[in-house]
Amino acid sequence: MNQHPVWPFVDEQQPRFRALSDAVWAVPETCYAERKSAALHIKELEHQGFRITRNVADIPTAVIGEWGDSGPLVAFLGEYDALAALSQEADVAEFKPLEEGANGHGCGHNLLGSAAMLAATAVRDWLRETGTEGRVRYYGCPAEEGGSAKAFMVKAGVFNDVDIVITWHPASIASVMRSSSLAAARVDFTFTGRASHAAASPQLGRSALDAVELMSVGVNYLREHMSDQARIHYAYLDAGGISPNVVQASAKVRYVIREPRTREMKSLIERVKKVAEGAALMSETKMEAKLVTVSSELVPNGPLIEAMQKNLDRLGPPPFNSDDHAYAAKMQATMTEEDVSACYGMTGLKKTEDKSLADFTVPPTAPIVDLPGSTDVGDVSWVVPTVQMWGANYAIGTPFHTWQMVAQGKSEPAIKGMTHAAQVMAATGVDVILDADLRARAKSDLEARIGPQGYISPLPDDAVPPIEEMAGQS
Repeated sequence: MNQHPVWPFVDEQQPRFRALSDAVWAVPETCYAERKSAALHIKELEHQGFRITRNVADIPTAVIGEWGDSGPLVAFLGEYDALAALSQEADVAEFKPLEEGANGHGCGHNLLGSAAMLAATAVRDWLRETGTEGRVRYYGCPAEEGGSAKAFMVKAGVFNDVDIVITWHPASIASVMRSSSLAAARVDFTFTGRASHAAASPQLGRSALDAVELMSVGVNYLREHMSDQARIHYAYLDAGGISPNVVQASAKVRYVIREPRTREMKSLIERVKKVAEGAALMSETKMEAKLVTVSSELVPNGPLIEAMQKNLDRLGPPPFNSDDHAYAAKMQATMTEEDVSACYGMTGLKKTEDKSLADFTVPPTAPIVDLPGSTDVGDVSWVVPTVQMWGANYAIGTPFHTWQMVAQGKSEPAIKGMTHAAQVMAATGVDVILDADLRARAKSDLEARIGPQGYISPLPDDAVPPIEEMAGQS
């Protein structure tokens, strides 16, 4: 392995960021409620001597740490929000909540933010040691899980002076992300009817719950007439109460609506709204639709993908040992063969032999598979050339948003994968700072992909972060 000059700085700082990851794992907080997690990140930024900006874009749990006064500006995106109802004991290969119904880091964001700050710190140390002109910035971004905080941060202009953005996401197999994602929106539909005695005077009632159920039927019929890539999901926020002998006067449902492109997503939202209007008409209720959050699709960047891939190839896979493989095998035994196949398929690879951990990386020749989910990194990628990678942190086949992911979140493989991702990101950051041509090509690539119209925020002009509305939800 040809050592990159920034990697020793990653190794030197790693123990502090393992501790940060473990600390965030222990206080899982959801969408816009990440007060303890943000405070832990701020404390580490203070220790590292970064200049700190709090309350970024009027979001109390968003923070920026910056070092340097001149030169190219490279930014690293971190996250630290958890998911609801995924509490789980660490390192236990069975479903065993620490606290029934509590939160858990089922998407690895405890690792995500820690590795991103580790990479930023290592680049800062390299800049300081070598006397190279450059700036580095860490963005602590809350509410990725449904809150689209980065879309509001982009709208507030906090990325306007950044040259390049680098980030990652924990997963099972290390690779550079080369694909787009789905644009997504969360829309709340509130129905208002009229209460009555369900037995004595049912004719006087107008059921809001009926309206929600009629909407569900209508949307299910709509599924036949939308694109194969589109996705629609829903959850009841208010079912109208617990008394079946009362006609429910109010009900509220939240829909997530996804399409490959923002323009198509907006069109599908309008079609879903028409279904809701029809449900209100049939039930003689009133309907109000409110866009809560929205995020754009990812814009890949060819020159940055190539640069990050070179560093991933140079580094190779994480240094897993026999104990790591044995640990992962126990976790993998709780999964299905379908889970394992899907994990390989997401990277464009096919399973050829039984492995519990990815002691390999995905080559650039693998087929490109579009990200089946959504992320608010998409909005950042429309305004700044952006590159990111998948990490190798979990047993192959570990599904996202599950207790298995929470259980592995403090393990040796998870931390080795976190450090590995920080090394790839830091090396890419240094390369960007040193190579003006790479920065120029990345900017030209972005301009060519988004066209002359550029980025138009999918958020309404008067939109504000739904902090009170979504804090504690996911």
